[in-house]
Amino acid sequence: MFNTIFDSTAAGLDIATALICAGVALGLGIVIAVTHMLTSQTSKSFLVTLATLPLLVMAVMIMINGNLGTSIAILGAFSLIRFRSIQGNAKELLSVFFAMMIGLACGMGHVFFGAVITTIAVVAILFFSFTHFLEPNRNQRVLKIVIPEDLDYEDAFDDIFRKYTRKAELVRMKTMNMGSLYKLTYDITLKNNVKEKAFLDEIRVKNCNLKVLLSHPVLEEEI
Repeated sequence: MFNTIFDSTAAGLDIATALICAGVALGLGIVIAVTHMLTSQTSKSFLVTLATLPLLVMAVMIMINGNLGTSIAILGAFSLIRFRSIQGNAKELLSVFFAMMIGLACGMGHVFFGAVITTIAVVAILFFSFTHFLEPNRNQRVLKIVIPEDLDYEDAFDDIFRKYTRKAELVRMKTMNMGSLYKLTYDITLKNNVKEKAFLDEIRVKNCNLKVLLSHPVLEEEI
């Protein structure tokens, strides 16, 4: 059912088969790009990359065609590109891997298999993106507080945490400004319907109005 469309008895790849593989690779690449556009904030340059990557990977696979020397040369070129690229977020890496996999399938002639996998993967990505399935607790936050060195941090904020959070755990502490300041990092879970401004205002009273940062875990920043 998922057999390759390449004719193993032929002396070489005919133009019609190559055009079919190229058309399917480009079409599926556009589907991947549109899916990524619908589920993520992105740029046009990245979407163009996703749309054309399967076609280019397919061309590379056809050029290699079992040639060991060509395979090593292509691997070296891909390594240079990898180390000159900027690491993306998890969804961007998923989309790039998705596009490369479809390019490999089309480059080996498994165009129907590539189309089926693309359909299943796109449905799964859209489902996970637009539903709450596999979504972490929305009330989870990372709290970073800068305090003066003379403040006893071990129980200084306990009353505030009891009032506004269900869980508060100190996960990291480090000194700043030659030891005159401490930076505390907490993993917290806010109670439902908490006013974040009131929560931060009470912390600022305790830490002498020094810097405070409250963020989602995926948006953690330094202060």
